[in-house]
Amino acid sequence: MDGTLHIYDDTWELHEDGCPCDLHFLDFLADRGIANATIFHMGTGAHHVVGQRSAENGSGNAVLGITASPGEYERYVKLAIERPRIVGSYKAFFGDIYQLDARLLPPLDVATLFHLCEFRTERNDAYGAMTDLAVARLLWDKLKPGGRMLFYRKSMSYDKAIPNIAELRQQRDMIPEPDFKTLQVFRKPAAKAAKRRTPAKTKAKAETKTKTKAETKTKAKTRPRVAARKPAGRERRR
Repeated sequence: MDGTLHIYDDTWELHEDGCPCDLHFLDFLADRGIANATIFHMGTGAHHVVGQRSAENGSGNAVLGITASPGEYERYVKLAIERPRIVGSYKAFFGDIYQLDARLLPPLDVATLFHLCEFRTERNDAYGAMTDLAVARLLWDKLKPGGRMLFYRKSMSYDKAIPNIAELRQQRDMIPEPDFKTLQVFRKPAAKAAKRRTPAKTKAKAETKTKTKAETKTKAKTRPRVAARKPAGRERRR
């Protein structure tokens, strides 16, 4: 038996004092001037504040959020019906993050894993779900060069997330950036620029090529010619 899907059978409202990670994330995006970005957000909350404000603040950011709470997803459906302009750039889906399929995700500029290690149990094992490390690795690999991944230091399971983050850093090149409020930030290295020939090297190569052609032509001109042979026959009488 595979068992039933491991869900969050509750809803999470916005509590700035108790769990400010989503608000701190919005502040982070504004502080870094991140705009027109593709963002993956773990844990939408019933408030859907990251998706809503990103759609309203003129940043141009597009947010893809996941929730394992049927109640939070129902709230998203209600939001979509009542405020369709919001969900033009904010998409939320219901499911188990430990069943993500990389083929269904776009290249990302930012990914949040604020609730890593909070909900995975043996119930996820029953249907072959990924581990916390595997999810983090999948999302890291979907980041574009220069993209960022953020964790929440005040998460109730951050102590469990620490070894997973450390292992991911062993497997991938993760550049730590200064914390932003309660958020731990890592950046993916920028893409390496293709090597370009310097003008001096290009000029030297062209001169060498010209010189080689000239030498070949000179050799052809100075090569001794073989005298033409007269056709066989009687010697002309004098």
